[in-house]
Amino acid sequence: MTMFNKVTKTFQYGQHTVTMETGQIARQASGAVVLSMDETVVLATVVAKEQAKSGQDFFPLTVDYIEKVYAAGRIPGGFFRREGRPSEKETLTSRLIDRPLRPLFPEGFYNEVQVVVQVISSNPEVNADIPALLAASAALAVSGIPFAGPVGAARVGYIDGEYILNPTYSQLEKSRMDLVVAGTEAAVLMVESEAQQLSEEIMLGAVVYGHEQMQAAIDAIYELVKDGGKAEWNWAAPAKNEALIAKVSELAAAPIAAAYQIRDKQQRTSALREVTTSVSAALTEAGVEFDSVDLGNMLFDLESNVVRSQILSGQPRIDGRDTRTVRPIEISLGVLPRTHGSALFTRGETQALVVATLGTKTDEQIVDALEGNSRDRFMLHYNMFPAATGETGRVGSPKRREIGHGRLAKRALAACLPSHEDFPYTIRVVSEITESNGSSSMASVCGGCLSLMDAGVPMKAHVAGIAMGLIKDGGKFAVLTDILGDEDHLGDMDFKVAGTVIGLTALQMDIKIQGITKEIMQVALAQAREGRMHILGQMEASIGGARTEMSSYAPRLYTMKINADKIRDVIGKGGATIRQLTEETGTTIDIQEDGTITIASNDAEKAADAQRRITELTAEIEVGKTYDGVVLKILDFGAIVQCFPGKDGLLHISQIAHERVNAVSDYLKEGQHVKVKATETDDRGRVKLSMKALIERPQSPAAAPEQSQ
Repeated sequence: MTMFNKVTKTFQYGQHTVTMETGQIARQASGAVVLSMDETVVLATVVAKEQAKSGQDFFPLTVDYIEKVYAAGRIPGGFFRREGRPSEKETLTSRLIDRPLRPLFPEGFYNEVQVVVQVISSNPEVNADIPALLAASAALAVSGIPFAGPVGAARVGYIDGEYILNPTYSQLEKSRMDLVVAGTEAAVLMVESEAQQLSEEIMLGAVVYGHEQMQAAIDAIYELVKDGGKAEWNWAAPAKNEALIAKVSELAAAPIAAAYQIRDKQQRTSALREVTTSVSAALTEAGVEFDSVDLGNMLFDLESNVVRSQILSGQPRIDGRDTRTVRPIEISLGVLPRTHGSALFTRGETQALVVATLGTKTDEQIVDALEGNSRDRFMLHYNMFPAATGETGRVGSPKRREIGHGRLAKRALAACLPSHEDFPYTIRVVSEITESNGSSSMASVCGGCLSLMDAGVPMKAHVAGIAMGLIKDGGKFAVLTDILGDEDHLGDMDFKVAGTVIGLTALQMDIKIQGITKEIMQVALAQAREGRMHILGQMEASIGGARTEMSSYAPRLYTMKINADKIRDVIGKGGATIRQLTEETGTTIDIQEDGTITIASNDAEKAADAQRRITELTAEIEVGKTYDGVVLKILDFGAIVQCFPGKDGLLHISQIAHERVNAVSDYLKEGQHVKVKATETDDRGRVKLSMKALIERPQSPAAAPEQSQ
């Protein structure tokens, strides 16, 4: 007899076997599921408050993905030896889980919900993000809280022209695509992808393939809910105050419509604030009781109706454009004098100041992950300060949004970076968003590519990004090119597409309604291609390719190869030799295990000096060669002569001169410079030297003439 009412469901998911369990662990949570995918195991818990907070005006959903180091059989580093602040992967995976779940909660549901997914066992070949998303979906489904799921998720690779479902890390190294898709059984909700310049047809095919395959996971979650789910909540959305809605509409509809005729964002925002203030004052004066949260929601609905109806009826958008036009673009290159590469990319009221910095291998980022340590030679960081939207706010460490936008821009550019062999630099790109009115992450892609080319990085192609929007009402829809912030806020989709003339390098799609169809995605991708080509044309006009001359402030890299057995000679005892080299030459020296040495310096003479000294440190004395040596020590039977630093040989007393030498000190003294020839080495590698081999032997006196007989 057991105290647990455990329910288990197992299904095959591509090459992996997946098992879901509920009813044994974390029973006091609203819902809990343990999911295993080939020894990668995650625990997802969901807790929902039964009542919403008074005055709550948004849905307080939090999602946290946490990797436990013990899952990989390791003990955390650091002084405290425990998990600390979230890693970048944990932050990105938290966002990945949140995005498809959020739109499936009902409108008006403001109860606090917390989803926590912990990785408790890690197979280094199986990424935990798909198991985490499936487990979170299953935990919500079994909890009984209002949720229009379940959600399925799949990773799709592309190898040798074939789609691969949930590829392992090893398979992803050979894949030309890494795409994650999530959705309900009816439609797609979220896409996140990077690719190596693949066509729109291949990318769309991957989305459709992933959505088809995830039905196995969705069916298994339904089975789990059937046998182990809790009773559904008896929740209903609060009744609407129709009288108040009518009164607010009467007061605000015309002023809101007028405000959305203002093209300038700041002026429009100011006009909308005045509408809120005047409507609130009018209601108070009329003696109408109202809640400020309810009033805000009513005004939002009016704004949404105005903007959406204008677009669906074929009227101009908020800033006067049609649905396919990209905002005006202006590009400036080399705007910062002492940086290695810089670009100012402005598209309408969105602006990015992007800076590229080149470094050496020692500047690479060391990534400590459950799957093991790795090094990353390309970093892209995105920052947006409150001033970019004309607001005040906290300035500090990057938030989830900034980390997510930076990773998206990095994915878009990574496919077109040169290989390490062709360009052995570490690269960091920083995008400072100085103005924001929609699509700042795609401005970072464009500005990032331009700054890299300005720095002299030989990119394989220009890369541009564009954000697409959607307005959908029943069967009628409109896809918007290069969306504004308000269109993102009031619309149904944010679909970011990045790529080159050849194909796509990154996709990110977030849906606010319950799924979109293949037809809408086809239209969005085709329209995005038009916009991307337009932007690429502007970028190519500003800079046709990477600059041939790098900034004088950028390090120059000089590469040389030594025998791997000689690495210890360059490093020296406790690193003393290489420290001395770097300090005295002012260079940065990196040594690889195979004997490849990279010297970084802004000064060619200093780099040449470092190369010469390393050559001397690692050179071997060659038999038959002549050296300018220095006498290090006088011995009774000869002298020790240094041919070059660290390499010396024995000059035997018999090899000093052709005549008999009675005392070495008669011919040599310590510190004296002498020419010697390496004559031989013994079986222990010791070198024998000779001075007399370089001295012409004196002629013997002429023999006396023979006497005549």
